[in-house]
Amino acid sequence: MSLAQARDREQRVAMEDLKPVGQSTRFVTGTWTSIKDVWASRELTSLLVRRELKARYKDSSLGIVWSLVRPLAQLLIYYFAIGEILGLARSIPSFAIFVFVGLTTWGLFVEIVQGGTTSITNNAGLIKKIYLPREIFPLASVGGALFNFGVQLIILILATIVAGQIPMDFNLLYAPLSLAVLIFFATGLGILLAGLNVYLRDVQHLVEVAIMVLFWASPIVYSFSFVHDKLQGNWLEQLYLANPITVAVLGMQRAFWVAGTTESTSQNWPDDLAIRLWIALGISIVILWIGQRIFSRIQGNFAQEL
Repeated sequence: MSLAQARDREQRVAMEDLKPVGQSTRFVTGTWTSIKDVWASRELTSLLVRRELKARYKDSSLGIVWSLVRPLAQLLIYYFAIGEILGLARSIPSFAIFVFVGLTTWGLFVEIVQGGTTSITNNAGLIKKIYLPREIFPLASVGGALFNFGVQLIILILATIVAGQIPMDFNLLYAPLSLAVLIFFATGLGILLAGLNVYLRDVQHLVEVAIMVLFWASPIVYSFSFVHDKLQGNWLEQLYLANPITVAVLGMQRAFWVAGTTESTSQNWPDDLAIRLWIALGISIVILWIGQRIFSRIQGNFAQEL
């Protein structure tokens, strides 16, 4: 290319209109743009989910079976340590199913939040090379977590069949509502924390501590009846029930823990649990929206920070 041709090319490039690249940084009106960008990259998101699952079970002879090992090991530990040694199994009917429902639900929340928090830093090489909606990385973590949850849910349903406690009544409708609360809430936190973790790597360690605290702040290995008997519906109990994870776990227990919903048991349930779940769902959607908008505003310097 001659010098004259090079100059002519530079002039033509200079005359071209500039086009914005990437997501809009407008906090409110940029929401729809972000949704369209993520939807346009849905095939890439699916590939990331498959890549994550393959990497997780790579060179493993048991493969997907490992997704059951951790919850089953936790079930055995809590069943014998808390159920048998501390005696909670005597006051909580079908204690094994009760604990497994809680651990399965909790495991979904933990996988989404922890996987989302480190999703951007773990994909630094790809983010530095090309532009693509960065939200697809925490969303890929959601997809992987849902796959593992589906496997564990099948085992839970089989366990209820073996125990002769198949959930067949209207309480089963609590399950999809509870899962919606959990997924929206966890995804919102995962996206927000993914962005913050790029600038402050201590975030992922703080998440581990927070998850440990939140585990005991929800009725996973103990019944809500113990909380209600102690607090008698006072403001501390209402604060306890304000946690979306708590009401989501209670909703899943109401759906699958048949022994705890029969009239012959003395288990307590929060008043208006369905209404609390709908309120928690609304709050979780708002948290997801705020988390994504903050993520969108701070993602501009991800490549430089990584």
